[in-house]
Amino acid sequence: MPEVIFFEPKGPFPLNELLKDLSDRKEKIKISNIKTLDKATKNDITFFNSVDYKEHAKNTSAAACLTTSNLEQYIPKKCIKIIVKNVLLSAAQISHKFHPQAHLDYPDKSLADFHKISSKYDSVTFGKNIFIGNNVKIGSKSSLGSNVIIEHDVHLGSNCLIGSNVTIRNSLIGNEVVIQDGCKIGVKGFGFIPSKEKNFRFPHIGSVILNDNVELGANCTIDRGSIGDTIIGKNTFLDNQVHVAHNVKIGKNCMIAGQVGFAGSTTIGDNVSIGGQAGISGHLKIGNNVKIGGGSGVVKNIPDNTTVMGYPAVPLREFLKK
Repeated sequence: MPEVIFFEPKGPFPLNELLKDLSDRKEKIKISNIKTLDKATKNDITFFNSVDYKEHAKNTSAAACLTTSNLEQYIPKKCIKIIVKNVLLSAAQISHKFHPQAHLDYPDKSLADFHKISSKYDSVTFGKNIFIGNNVKIGSKSSLGSNVIIEHDVHLGSNCLIGSNVTIRNSLIGNEVVIQDGCKIGVKGFGFIPSKEKNFRFPHIGSVILNDNVELGANCTIDRGSIGDTIIGKNTFLDNQVHVAHNVKIGKNCMIAGQVGFAGSTTIGDNVSIGGQAGISGHLKIGNNVKIGGGSGVVKNIPDNTTVMGYPAVPLREFLKK
């Protein structure tokens, strides 16, 4: 899919200005944005707070990186290492400088009733009371129900079916995608840095990417990425009331039953099946061809071709012995 910028960054800023109150580094190079390790360019700053991402760290092209003293060894020599006490808090503070209003979702002032602009969308079927923002692209033969809001710069592919009372923002959606009634796509995730005085909201400047032939059941909530994207792979189906948190990546051909919840930054492989009301903790790696029983609580990584069940989830044979 083409690159779309939903949150235009302020700046660029001199690095020493970004680091004010965070570090005594005095480099004055210009920084254009904050991005993840794998997406950052020579003009960006990034952050590295877990050894799980060391391979991305070794290959990052970022100009500078927020990290800790025990992780700086993985960062390339050409990248300026900025040692801080709390990597995520520092990243949130810098992200806030680039995107000062992204920590909350404000109403899209570009919304216009579709009757005024419907001539732009050939062979698209519209329900009643639809509002569409600026620069929205809708593919041919798509159908939208009533009371739908599509905010600025969203891309919606061909042959898509969008139910009623759906809100879509900050999203790139492929062809033949089904989004049933009541879904909220691209909303801000539950991201904050805890503090005794006042919790610091982490700006969510990423997107949601739904690939071809994805289906979302009624009342699903898909949070956009914080720094990076939330991605659902081709031909993956979600049942009703599934919550996908920020930066989650779900692979191809997955089947997710109702009321499953995914915590932030977890990666799900291809051909994964998950039973109803299961909970998946954050920052985990769930392999390909995994089966997770209903009501399970997953708190550890799961290798390929494994079936688990229980709370905490364990291999099925072990569960059956209890």
